[in-house]
Amino acid sequence: MNLVDKNLYYIGGVVRDEILGIPSFDTDFTYIGNAIDFAKTIEHAKILKINEPFATVKIDYFGNEIDIASTRNEAYPKKGHLPLVYDIGCSLKDDVSRRDFTINAMAKSTYTGEIIDYFNGLEDIKNKKIRVLHDNSFIDDPTRILRALKFRTRFGFELEPHTLKLQQNYLNNINYDISYKRLKKELVETFNLNSQSAFKKFIDEKIYKLVSKNEFRVENVNLENLINKYKPSNIWIIYVGLLPDIFCLPLTKIEKKIVDDFNNLKYKNFDSDYEIYKSFSSVKLESVIMFSVVNEDAVKRYLDHLQYIKIDITGDDLLKLGVKSGPDFQKYFDIVLKEKIKNPKLSKTDQINIVKKCFVPGK
Repeated sequence: MNLVDKNLYYIGGVVRDEILGIPSFDTDFTYIGNAIDFAKTIEHAKILKINEPFATVKIDYFGNEIDIASTRNEAYPKKGHLPLVYDIGCSLKDDVSRRDFTINAMAKSTYTGEIIDYFNGLEDIKNKKIRVLHDNSFIDDPTRILRALKFRTRFGFELEPHTLKLQQNYLNNINYDISYKRLKKELVETFNLNSQSAFKKFIDEKIYKLVSKNEFRVENVNLENLINKYKPSNIWIIYVGLLPDIFCLPLTKIEKKIVDDFNNLKYKNFDSDYEIYKSFSSVKLESVIMFSVVNEDAVKRYLDHLQYIKIDITGDDLLKLGVKSGPDFQKYFDIVLKEKIKNPKLSKTDQINIVKKCFVPGK
């Protein structure tokens, strides 16, 4: 990639990650001026998307998708929602001063390679600290609390004391008129990292109150280990779905079902392996893992052993024995399943004989 211009800077995460010596998820640029107009002058660049209100542009540059933002100022007339953009083409310092944390407020010139660090982000990286740029940062955008948790998890950093105090102050006086779509995005990114440590901070520091007003504690079950072992698809919902009320979030149908199934399960007690099997086999893996905070032994029993037990007889086998199709099918399947769970080595012939023993023609 060879984008060079005296007004074009690498910005935010890509600069931070270069300093940390780790791969960056994205390559973002900021342009002192109007980025959209600038993008139109880049030779070999194909414009993919323009966002006029925010004066940003996405381009394809030799197969690389690149985001270029105009330097701009922002104001939050409605706290917790998207900001109002103004002063397109402002100074670089004004632009970076609107960002979330010092470690994300550095720029690097594409022209000279110089790192521009107005807010001592380099020092905070050295000391492994997350620091906001101003005292109203969380009030303006409370999703930054979750972003901080995400960066703490990814990099092993901690909140510096004043930023921690600002977080505590906000969580004691939350404005619930916020963008839950943006909140969900940060929850997904944070908990898809699958970190028990992050979940503990989420609870102990009461960050969960951004989502649920109800008090919340959970048994000390290591969800991270269970997720690593059993490989569910929707990691984030396993953590956040444990909260007593998350339906303020814009959940998909699948996510909502995972949470509903867990809530239906969580008061169950099991007297047999058969009951465990019947309860867990009809729900998604995520709901099962969530139940580990209620009964971890039952979850491990099912996932390590019971889920692999399958009966071999079919509806055709039952019809040949004289069983009429309908509700009786399930009755005999369940009878056989109970015995197969007790003795997984039962052959198909054994299973047919079980049905023969209990089947009474005409009843």
